[in-house]
Amino acid sequence: MENTVQPSFNELIKRRYEELDEILKKGILPFEYSFNVNSDSEKIKSNFVEGNEMNVSIAGRIMAIRRMGKASFAHIQDHKGRIQIYLKKDDIGDYYDVFKLMDIGDIVGVEGFVFKTKTGEISVHTKTMKLLSKSLLPLPIAKEVIDEQGNKTIFDQFSDKELRYRRRYLDLIVNPEIKDVFIKRSKIISSMRNFLDSNGYLEVETPVLQPLYGGAAARPFITYHNALDTQLYLRIADELYLKRLIVGGFNGVYEISKDFRNEGMDRSHNPEFTMMELYVPYKDYNWMMEFVESMFEHICKNVFNTLEFQIDDKLINFKAPWKRISMIEEIQNKTGLNVLNCTLDELKDTAKKFGIDITTINTKGKLIDELFSVTVETELIQPTFIIDYPIELSPLAKKHRSKEGVVERFEGYVMGREICNAFSELNDPIDQRKRFEEQVKMREAGDEEAHQVDEDFLRALEYGMPPTAGLGIGIDRIVMLFTNQPSIRDVIFFPQMKPEVKS
Repeated sequence: MENTVQPSFNELIKRRYEELDEILKKGILPFEYSFNVNSDSEKIKSNFVEGNEMNVSIAGRIMAIRRMGKASFAHIQDHKGRIQIYLKKDDIGDYYDVFKLMDIGDIVGVEGFVFKTKTGEISVHTKTMKLLSKSLLPLPIAKEVIDEQGNKTIFDQFSDKELRYRRRYLDLIVNPEIKDVFIKRSKIISSMRNFLDSNGYLEVETPVLQPLYGGAAARPFITYHNALDTQLYLRIADELYLKRLIVGGFNGVYEISKDFRNEGMDRSHNPEFTMMELYVPYKDYNWMMEFVESMFEHICKNVFNTLEFQIDDKLINFKAPWKRISMIEEIQNKTGLNVLNCTLDELKDTAKKFGIDITTINTKGKLIDELFSVTVETELIQPTFIIDYPIELSPLAKKHRSKEGVVERFEGYVMGREICNAFSELNDPIDQRKRFEEQVKMREAGDEEAHQVDEDFLRALEYGMPPTAGLGIGIDRIVMLFTNQPSIRDVIFFPQMKPEVKS
């Protein structure tokens, strides 16, 4: 009876090291310096013409091997896909013995001509081969078995989400289709940058290490600079530095940057994330709403050639204008409570009715935010602007010019997710100081995410900042949206993970 016991992982690794020794004994360099590549799998397949011999030089990772004595087939995978190669001992001579010591995962270079096999598969007939990098660990390659009824069963599939995030390099090798998400991510950012540049706004860079953090309600990461003997913070937002540049006279600045917030992790939050922030003088939040609509239309058409997207079971249309809804009015429609005119106790009672845990919430602003999240947010499916937020939630936004108790602020929502945040920026230094002082009281009441008083920013405002519209867009979230990914970890190459436990 044939032995069906599979070798252990350690045995597989041991065999690969033994093969490496044999390759070295043959005088073959197992980790090459370079290889001349003049084509790829996609070009070869698209340019193939029957009867027109085409010589190519390609490189890639071996993903399948079928040995048949003095001839063999293999599939190699490059950055564009997979292609079959055909090898004969008569063609490559003694190197065929080296090929016998190669494994799935090894990276090789191949020179030869393109042909079509009897089964119709476009392949490369190998004339010369070179081992470029020996793989010393076996890949988690899925095995497929198809029964007599044509049902496919996949074994040993590399599908463990945590392992895929932790070892993204393996995920990209074994599940190459995920590359498309990250290619789209790059194109989305490029399209956004192109739109901002074409509108005359300057891309700038501001400090990641800051003596004070601000610009958002969040807890920072803390670090220490030895030479300066001072505590510093990783930025939570770019806002206060970008506004300083508006004070300095720039006619619109933006930054696409990494920000850091020391907070919980879930499907839409990662402690390190990518933001785009834009500030334009002499504009307000009404102008910014139209600008956001135009920018999203540009990205949709430029990257995807459509304004409509099938996201889960919903057809989402990004055509302007988007719906505009008052935050205060919508909460009142859902709860019967006018959150501007009620007491803290009334807010708490209403929050309890909707199942909100209020044990750690001590401010009206936080309660209003939680009520909105529970009663309104999940119903915002089509692109929608929620406008006019309570002043407690927006210490950096201008008071509404005609409505008491609210500020000129909007957030954009799609599929129940916030994708952008914008203000008519507060440029009154006296009002801004009062807002900061209110934030200090909130911090003393237990709100760890309340703003600090930034005296240098206040000084900048005292020199005079023109009326300004500001915008922040979460890049990771819009990539999730456009690529229909359920988690922020699916659109970040290397998301933050707990330290790996050594077995």
